[in-house]
Amino acid sequence: MTLTADDRTGSLSALLRSGSQAEHTAAESSSFMSELLAGGVAEAGYAHYLGLLRRVYEALEGVARELTDDPVAAAVIDPTIERLAAIDADLDHWGRVDVPSPAADAYVARIHATTGWGGLFIAHHYTRYLGDLSGGQAIGRILTREFDLDGAGVAFYEFAAVPKPKLYKDAYRARLDALPLDEAERARVLAEVKDVFRLNGGLFTELTGHLGSYRR
Repeated sequence: MTLTADDRTGSLSALLRSGSQAEHTAAESSSFMSELLAGGVAEAGYAHYLGLLRRVYEALEGVARELTDDPVAAAVIDPTIERLAAIDADLDHWGRVDVPSPAADAYVARIHATTGWGGLFIAHHYTRYLGDLSGGQAIGRILTREFDLDGAGVAFYEFAAVPKPKLYKDAYRARLDALPLDEAERARVLAEVKDVFRLNGGLFTELTGHLGSYRR
């Protein structure tokens, strides 16, 4: 991937955001996500989605422990925002749907393949956790409203260690921008971010195939 002059000199966080916009939009525009945001997915459909995310976060947080001392990955690794325990608590509320998932298999394998260089891991960490602290918050509010929840089932969207998400995200991006990556490394991180959104899109494509059973 060849970067433009602006991409070579601008901040890494801006490059990742603008350079992956098309892939981000494509993933968010899936039929499953559109139905979920419209409150049209039943409990079993959300449990299926959450179960796939559990596999992703189990891999992500396991690899984070392997890369704690990696000079690049350490810039973003933060145990206080880990989601696996919250997902398990939510699955206790929604129930568990055990469905084979080639898309999740591919996603998990890709996460495990990042151990060779922390920059690749950062692409996965950035895409998932900053997404959770951004648009993910809207999903939590929608679930609470549509299912008349009283705090149960939405632990995934609650970050006790992050009382002010904007400040946390700003600091996160500043740490990204301070990484001493050369042009080839910046391009490699961006390419991985784009692929992460495609991997998420694969999950949504699978879930869309089940929408006939999951619509409310």
